[in-house]
Amino acid sequence: MSRGKLLLLPNLLGDLPHHELFLPASVDKAVESIAGLIAESEKGGRRFLSRFKTEKRPHEIPIALLNKHHQDIDFLLEPLQDGETWGLVSDAGLPCVADPGALLVARARELGLKIQAFVGPSSVTLSLMLSGFTGQSFHFHGYLPKDPKARDQKITNMEKDRSTQIFIEAPHRNQKTLEALVGSLRDQTKLCVAWDLTLPSQGIVSQNVAVWKKSPLPNVHKKPAIFLLNANE
Repeated sequence: MSRGKLLLLPNLLGDLPHHELFLPASVDKAVESIAGLIAESEKGGRRFLSRFKTEKRPHEIPIALLNKHHQDIDFLLEPLQDGETWGLVSDAGLPCVADPGALLVARARELGLKIQAFVGPSSVTLSLMLSGFTGQSFHFHGYLPKDPKARDQKITNMEKDRSTQIFIEAPHRNQKTLEALVGSLRDQTKLCVAWDLTLPSQGIVSQNVAVWKKSPLPNVHKKPAIFLLNANE
């Protein structure tokens, strides 16, 4: 029996009416071929499928969960070992970036399964492009520590590194984190915050901390946001 295939499918960064603006036609063709979908949530998976033309109705395509509560990797890969093609999708952006998809890909490689990745929007690369900071050397940290003291220490350590530092926060902590960054970073350090990327409400502010201190802070509370800092100068 031939081995199945794992398709790493990009998703939109927000609730846009037309996915064709940001997802290539190859993704439409790939979704038509899947027998099932691995997603972070049932709701997110169904919303993703509803954007595409599928052989079965979207609600008839099985969805298996991969998140912090569900990580039975071998169980998820059983259909693929039986020859089926399944997709992996993140709630927003690219699989394996700031989500547990990497665990699935690593195990699929161990099992000799075919894996194919598709291009799509990523808040990490889009924010780096828009920030004006160097892309020759950068470090993506994922989420900052929840504890304020540990968070502040992390910020201090990042400022010692001369490459571009990129990180995210839980949306309800965005505003407090922005305030902490402006209050603790050196005046000459460059700080960028980008929110609602690819959406009509998209916003990007990128400037030295000295300018940030003199300006009203944007409201990023409970908005999908990403932070960048660069202390190269």
